[in-house]
Amino acid sequence: MTTTTSPSLAIAATGLRKAYGDKTVLDGIDLAVPAGTVFSLLGPNGAGKTTTVKILSTLIGADAGDLHVGGHDLAVDPQAVRAAIGVTGQFSAVDGLITGEENMLLMADLHHLNRREGRRVAAELLERFDLVDAAKKPAVSYSGGMRRRLDLAMTLVGDPRIIFLDEPTTGLDPRSRHNMWAIIRELVTGGVTVFLTTQYLEEADELADRIAVLNDGRIAAEGSADELKRLIPGGHVRLRFADPAAYQSAALALREVTRDNEALSLRIPSDGSQRELRSLLDWLDAAGIEADELTVHTPDLDDVFFALTGGSTVPNHPTEAVR
Repeated sequence: MTTTTSPSLAIAATGLRKAYGDKTVLDGIDLAVPAGTVFSLLGPNGAGKTTTVKILSTLIGADAGDLHVGGHDLAVDPQAVRAAIGVTGQFSAVDGLITGEENMLLMADLHHLNRREGRRVAAELLERFDLVDAAKKPAVSYSGGMRRRLDLAMTLVGDPRIIFLDEPTTGLDPRSRHNMWAIIRELVTGGVTVFLTTQYLEEADELADRIAVLNDGRIAAEGSADELKRLIPGGHVRLRFADPAAYQSAALALREVTRDNEALSLRIPSDGSQRELRSLLDWLDAAGIEADELTVHTPDLDDVFFALTGGSTVPNHPTEAVR
């Protein structure tokens, strides 16, 4: 018997709980992941991100919760869940003693593909992940980025529609990380749902349709990256003027502004929403004041993380800009 849930949700969890002894790791969290999207779970080290992935991928059991993955109830039909998902962890499952091609064929055997079909699927995925030239070489000779690509290619042998990526780019250099991002986007374009945990805030900002911040076993906040950034104070609009008279008029008329007389600019607290921007622009038009430059500044995910996790150690983040 298979219990189904909303077909628009690839993953649905209500009241998910998990404890080890007297330590509660997950304290009744709710998750709803629409099909064909990237959902990112952020949190400090030890917050329960990997535990969540292990539970939803049937590797360990939950203490409580109504859990559905791919429309199947984990408590009723875990085998159907396993058939619908793929899992790639931060520690690669690649066997370094055999070649990349042999790793792929081994995975094809595990999925009970016949020899001809297994070779076809392996060849297609090795080409898709730019591993053809290295296919006959032992995987131990691969770079970190190549091993991650091979690991993900192995995950795709079974054509899963839901993939759990548990910190998939940890330790990769920026170029390899960006290559992995491109692969993830391609998968989602093809209708795959990706559940991503990551220690790189820029990664969540770049890839995720929705982000949940896990802290002390609970979801501290959830939303798009932009929605989360608007939760945190510090956002503002900066107006810059070329005309000193216009600058003075605006500075005198607007309340709660920070002036920069040298740069002829004003900083106005704002959450960056369309409503607030429209109100400000309408006021400038009505007053006959023209600003030469308007820029919106919102807190980044670093600020969000610190605020929501009580100053817990922020995950690592590369220095390159992603937006």
